[in-house]
Amino acid sequence: MPFSDKSSSAIVAVRDIGRARAFYSETLGLEASSDEEDMIEFRTGATRLVVYVSDFAGSNKANGVVWSGGADFDAIVDQLRDRGVLFEEYPELGMDIANGVHTAGDFKGVWFKDPDGNILHVHNM
Repeated sequence: MPFSDKSSSAIVAVRDIGRARAFYSETLGLEASSDEEDMIEFRTGATRLVVYVSDFAGSNKANGVVWSGGADFDAIVDQLRDRGVLFEEYPELGMDIANGVHTAGDFKGVWFKDPDGNILHVHNM
């Protein structure tokens, strides 16, 4: 059973579904396609992001969700800043960092956390 022609989606664990609903819909501007008591599904481009309640929320220390901002990267970063999002800085990646934006050649990226500490990433590629 090959997965190469099957769609996939991102899934993020949270402790407080109400707080997550506010962050993902109001701060990130995502629209819920399904909203249940302990799970919300957001449409994001041609894919979906599932946010669900778990006691293990925020325990992942790696990227949980990655978006390609493409040519809209700078505008997305400005909008996130305007909405109070704080960007993480990872000097160990060996990139130049200015105001939370990491650059290496043509690559630009930012990392930030949701209220439960899940690491979210946007890049320009």
